[in-house]
Amino acid sequence: MTRGLFTATATVLAGSVAAHAVPLLLGPAITRVYSPEVFGQFALWWAIATNLAVVGCLRYEYALPLERDETGAAQLMALCVRLLGLATVLAACAGAALAWHRQDLLYAGLALAVLSLGATQWLTMWATRGERFGLLSGARLLQYGGGAVLQLLLGWWGWGLAGLMAGAILAGLGAAVLLARPAPAGGWQMVLHTPAPSLRAVAARHRDFPLLNTPHAFLGTLQDTLTLLAVTAWSGDAAAGLWAMSLRYLKAPATLLGGALSQALYPRLVQARTAQAARQAVRHSMLALTAIAVPMAGVLLLWGPALFTWFLGPQWNGAGELARALAPYIALHFIASPLAVTTLAWKSQAWALRLALAGQAVFFAGLLAGLMLGGLQGAAWGISAAMLLYFGYYFWALATWKDIPHEGRDESHA
Repeated sequence: MTRGLFTATATVLAGSVAAHAVPLLLGPAITRVYSPEVFGQFALWWAIATNLAVVGCLRYEYALPLERDETGAAQLMALCVRLLGLATVLAACAGAALAWHRQDLLYAGLALAVLSLGATQWLTMWATRGERFGLLSGARLLQYGGGAVLQLLLGWWGWGLAGLMAGAILAGLGAAVLLARPAPAGGWQMVLHTPAPSLRAVAARHRDFPLLNTPHAFLGTLQDTLTLLAVTAWSGDAAAGLWAMSLRYLKAPATLLGGALSQALYPRLVQARTAQAARQAVRHSMLALTAIAVPMAGVLLLWGPALFTWFLGPQWNGAGELARALAPYIALHFIASPLAVTTLAWKSQAWALRLALAGQAVFFAGLLAGLMLGGLQGAAWGISAAMLLYFGYYFWALATWKDIPHEGRDESHA
């Protein structure tokens, strides 16, 4: 299992490296085309879209790797199609309200953003179920790398905020189209005509995902949205732009390696023959991630401001100061991010939801206390300090987990 996990991770990682290298390398050009104010407006709009899209299918897409039967998988796909369609309609209403509030019709594009993000997330799990890791790599390259190229080109053509929005939406839709093959059993026509009783049956069979994982996922992305809202309200759009740009670079390693590892780790944990094998996979992943995270945090603490100013330009100097203050938190997040699938595989979503609620409270306590005591940089240091104990408990709990679903299988083979 360890060798298979390494191979799968390496395959997805190869595409992820290329996919995330493009927007990161284009960063200096993008930051010289778009101002912190414009990027802050886009970041808040995209955070709202992400918040809605992450629960667009009510997390039923994450049940796809658990559905071994092809007919059942096709029914799950049919359920996801309908739920995402409903989410897109609701997003259109929210986008209209946002456009009216901001007095800018561009914000009405929220529905397209939700459709783009939701479809990519759903079809990524479809490809993960089939372990089509090469296809996942290509889709990542198109979504992230292609999106950055489009944003830069549209920025050069003077599109402003519309360029950032359109580039991200079009790249996501293209990635979704790529991931939509092969079709489920019976073809897409059958998916669209799946009878309601079959949909209700498959929905009931995997009801833990909407009941437990959906609130967890929504709250996780809500953290980013509310953070940007708080920063914008406290210091304005430019501050939100600096915050978002710093996190774009700081969270890139977690998105890059963590996303690849989680997509490979999840099916391995589900298919593990013994509890010991599942627990060992988690511990090995944790140790490997720690070995990368600690040096990364050290570099940011020592040279973060200088590196960001040199790379992004003088008007983005504040992003480097934030990077230094957020370095401890980012290191912890880097380790924790790919391990989130563990509680899904171990059917411990209720526990994960309770812990996530506690984590939200700890995060915002650090954020708000920091804003009041030290402004934008104080907020970053406050988050790093507050989340240290939270993540420490989370890592200890996973490493010593007892109630793994495979325990009974262990005993039967004893």
